[in-house]
Amino acid sequence: MSSVAVEEALLALKIAFLVLLYLFIWRIVRSASRDVRLPQESFMLAPQDAAAAGLGRQTGKLVVLKSSTLAPGSEHFLDSAPLTAGRTSDNDLELASDGFASANHARFQPRRDGVWVEDVGSTNGTFVNGARLSRPRKLATGDVIRIGETDLRFER
Repeated sequence: MSSVAVEEALLALKIAFLVLLYLFIWRIVRSASRDVRLPQESFMLAPQDAAAAGLGRQTGKLVVLKSSTLAPGSEHFLDSAPLTAGRTSDNDLELASDGFASANHARFQPRRDGVWVEDVGSTNGTFVNGARLSRPRKLATGDVIRIGETDLRFER
């Protein structure tokens, strides 16, 4: 007779577990449906909102000193978005005729504490003031960045 009592207790525990599981799932579905019905804030800001929030502001510029592709003296402005440099057309700074630049050569990453430059696996390396980069480096005003045969000066 005691085995019947154990089986009944186990059955009651199974039923209680299933009830709790269904209640948990019901709460999740109810919460998710409530979130779907509420208006959501957009993660995309209009240009005037981005300017008001301080986003998209100019964090510096790259001035071309010497290049076989880019016009000397031309300026490339950095804002909150990363800027890539390399030979392929999907880069922001396209160095198509620079035979020493890699397809994807370097990335300039504006951050809260300044602008950082990083070599993204180029063959010939990225240089800042003549020193080859082995890790990302924060740029200072006047730093000269060499990508292939192209020299760029960072200015604030």
